Amino acid sequence: MINKNFLYAVIGASNNPEKYGYKVFKDLLDGGYKVLPINPTEKEILWEKVYPTLAASNKKIDVAIFVTQPTVTEKVLEEVKKIWIKNIWLQPGAESDAAIAFCKKNNIECTHDACIMIQRKI
Repeated sequence: MINKNFLYAVIGASNNPEKYGYKVFKDLLDGGYKVLPINPTEKEILWEKVYPTLAASNKKIDVAIFVTQPTVTEKVLEEVKKIWIKNIWLQPGAESDAAIAFCKKNNIECTHDACIMIQRKI
């Protein structure tokens, strides 16, 4: 699921350098990955346009990375299914049993219990 040819969406991207939504987004940008920030309350993060939803980007997203509370993750997974994103990455703290079960039920590849900032450097 880590591939420089993929387009990643970071759900929960943030302008706050203390938050993991910022750290994950910045880490992927710094690593040369193509990344879209997704957050309904932000307009721009690190000079990149922020999209309020996954569908609003009108792009084919290869991997949706969740840096959200589990209740938000579970809600946004409905959108993932609707727009046919087939790979998701649940950052630590974003996962729940319900989210993982939803992915299995809907044939969505789900990585969890792993941090993409660490895994991309292995």
